[in-house]
Amino acid sequence: MKSLTTGDFTEASAPFTLFTEWLEEAKTSEPNDPNAMALATADSKGMPNVRMVLLKGFDEDGFVFYTNTESNKGNELAINMQAALCFHWKSLRRQVRVRGRVEQVPDEEADAYFASRPRDSRIGAWASQQSRPLESRFALEKAVAKNAAKYAIGEVPRPPHWTGFRIVPQSLEFWMDKPFRLHDRVVFSRTEDGGWERTRLYP
Repeated sequence: MKSLTTGDFTEASAPFTLFTEWLEEAKTSEPNDPNAMALATADSKGMPNVRMVLLKGFDEDGFVFYTNTESNKGNELAINMQAALCFHWKSLRRQVRVRGRVEQVPDEEADAYFASRPRDSRIGAWASQQSRPLESRFALEKAVAKNAAKYAIGEVPRPPHWTGFRIVPQSLEFWMDKPFRLHDRVVFSRTEDGGWERTRLYP
């Protein structure tokens, strides 16, 4: 079958198939973190906030990342369970933008991913009061040492304030650089029956 990325991707009919191909190509060309994505949320006053996070899983249901629920992003998602993502693969001159509602992943899914992380990262999840003021680097290292001692034997359990979120897309836009700013763009919008409507856009 001809690759969607070597033909006219704007004629693709399945957005997740196209995303999979683009991500796999990014894994071979991006120098760091091809699964990095900008995550945009908004606070109670509607002020937007954006930061880079890592995609840790995706399927037809959506895109998953993990975080401390007491962080800024966690607090903002508790207020407004909607978000936007942007993948930018500079080496390929491509972007993918995602918008949709957000849902928390089931506990068993969060537990399984947490258990797969390096032990030091699991300790760090207990030690870090993410997004809150930190008096010094020493204070962080002290918290890490304290939790390393606490969980010196046995498994490190998942903190109750650490979990995953899934962005369930209502739209996915694929963008590819072209000469003279005449870029190719196509957006897939979710239909009422759960399918996708494809629209090509002006640059």
